[in-house]
Amino acid sequence: MVEKDKDIQTKESDDKGSQKSLSAGLLQFRKQIIVLAHIAAFALSLLMAFLLVFNMQFQREWFFVQYPRLLVFFIIIKLVVFGYFRQFQGWWRFVGISDLLAIVKASLVSTLVLVVLWFSLLQVEAVRIKSQDLTTISQAVFILDMFATIVFLGGLRMAVRLYHEEFLTEAGGKLKRFLIIGAGNAGEALLRELHRMPVEQYDVIGFIDDDPAKRGMEIHGIPVLGKVDQLPQICAKQNIEEIAIAMPSATAKQLRSVVQICEGAKVRFRTVPSIADIASGKFRVSQIRDVDINDLLGREAIQLDLDIIEQYLKNKVILVTGAGGSIGSEMCRQVCNFEPKLLLLLEQAENALFFIERELRKSFPKVAMETIICDIIDKKRVEQIFEKSRPEIVIHAAAHKHVPLMELNSGEAIKNNVVGTRTVADAADKYGAGSFVMISTDKAVNPTSIMGSSKRIAEMYIQDLNKTSSTHFVTVRFGNVLGSNGSVVPVFKSQIAYGGPVTVTHPEMKRYFMTIPEASQLVLQAAAMGKGGEIFVLDMGEPVKIVDLAKELITLSGFRPGEDIEIVFTGIRPGEKLFEELSVKGENMVPTRHSKIGIWGNNIPFTREQLHQMINNIIAIADTQDYARIVSLIKQMVPEYIGDKVNKN
Repeated sequence: MVEKDKDIQTKESDDKGSQKSLSAGLLQFRKQIIVLAHIAAFALSLLMAFLLVFNMQFQREWFFVQYPRLLVFFIIIKLVVFGYFRQFQGWWRFVGISDLLAIVKASLVSTLVLVVLWFSLLQVEAVRIKSQDLTTISQAVFILDMFATIVFLGGLRMAVRLYHEEFLTEAGGKLKRFLIIGAGNAGEALLRELHRMPVEQYDVIGFIDDDPAKRGMEIHGIPVLGKVDQLPQICAKQNIEEIAIAMPSATAKQLRSVVQICEGAKVRFRTVPSIADIASGKFRVSQIRDVDINDLLGREAIQLDLDIIEQYLKNKVILVTGAGGSIGSEMCRQVCNFEPKLLLLLEQAENALFFIERELRKSFPKVAMETIICDIIDKKRVEQIFEKSRPEIVIHAAAHKHVPLMELNSGEAIKNNVVGTRTVADAADKYGAGSFVMISTDKAVNPTSIMGSSKRIAEMYIQDLNKTSSTHFVTVRFGNVLGSNGSVVPVFKSQIAYGGPVTVTHPEMKRYFMTIPEASQLVLQAAAMGKGGEIFVLDMGEPVKIVDLAKELITLSGFRPGEDIEIVFTGIRPGEKLFEELSVKGENMVPTRHSKIGIWGNNIPFTREQLHQMINNIIAIADTQDYARIVSLIKQMVPEYIGDKVNKN
């Protein structure tokens, strides 16, 4: 029995394979076949017109005399007119309303031309039929022929489309029960393209739409089942496996709302490309993808002053430190878009540097670049690089950023974030770089950690250096970025992949989030605006609860939070605080011409001599890794440091 089933399946596969081979073979003669099909349709249309006029009776007088003479005339004129309307160049397997309208136009125009020519030039040669007026008969034939042409050609095109969609579609195993959110143009287009897929994968059960006028309607035979807030019940009742959000213009807030409503449903979420991508032809509606956490936390597209950024970067020698890291590598990608003269990629980790260089050389083959292995605390090596390459712009992204790790290795935070920044900044000053941009963090605001404090000290150093340097030193602060190395999102994804549990430090823990490209673009905008000495702060939007983020990631993965994947609270880690402070509004903030960028207005509370002495003191004990002594010196330099109070609690 099993062998018999296999034989049947093999035969079906062979049949479909032969059908596909036949179709492929005919494609090379497609235009000739289309012309012949039109000629046949024209002949049948005229024949049907005569039959209707003569009550479906064949008569010798019209069948052997008038029909052949009219047929030659009709075919010549129609071929010319239909050719003018480009009816021999379409791809019938993708026929739609626009194609049917084109047939109507071509048929109407050809009929008008035929009527004018026939009655003005050929009527004198016509053969009259007994007891009937030729003019009356001919008028009826012309009109009926027009309608028959529309029916035959439209039906022929639809038959070809149905053949491809029904007979040349293979079932790809068990079909996934599919629900489409959005019964608009995108939803309808998605349904059509799913039906056209060569390998059938989805069983579309219905549409979901909040428009009450669409309730109970059907689109291509698929019903609109209900509203978005009814999703959990509909998914349970219909055993839905996947949901496609066919709303290309939906905001992140709307997408989050859909995901949160379905939190208890075990479904996978998909979405269609954006309207811009569809309109540009970059993607088709059928190229659905998984809904990503970036979609839920994304914000409105940033408006950049590209002219200023281009003027800032184009034809410049640009050095990016930490070029292999999440932020550094994205900074390199963004810089390459503006055609620098030379891009210097400086990185301590050789593997990270190897991969970003390969990517950039493939994506930007015309951009000159050099890869440099270097530890930024190595003064001799850093100065060697600056002396040789003379970078005009330095983007300083290299840093130790992991808060709990830096609490355990406090001396390393000081060495990398303070000593490293000082070394690179001093080289920029000494060798005449035009601009130096340091990437900082929201954790430098009222810091509770060694990491945040070390970044604040670095901020103060370059802000002070700017006062006497020809180099424009600026700092840009922002919060967490989605998907960066060691950040919460990759950790959660890994935990979900292993079946949980997902670990969250505290139910009230909140963080600001921004995508890596968005942060990098705003860094370049701020840097291009900088005159020197500013600490720019990026608008991070609204903070997000980490536990909500965990629930949404679990839901997007097709699991149920608390049931399929547990969420476990582990307690606040050393150096962390519940809520990071970062805002472009407030008494210490000065607005800029860009709505997403502000300037923090606090001054350094020390003289240069005092600042340098304190920095030398803390550097001197960095190698001891003596946490207590390092914290003691940090409290002198960063009076707003509250780590000892927070960590005791």
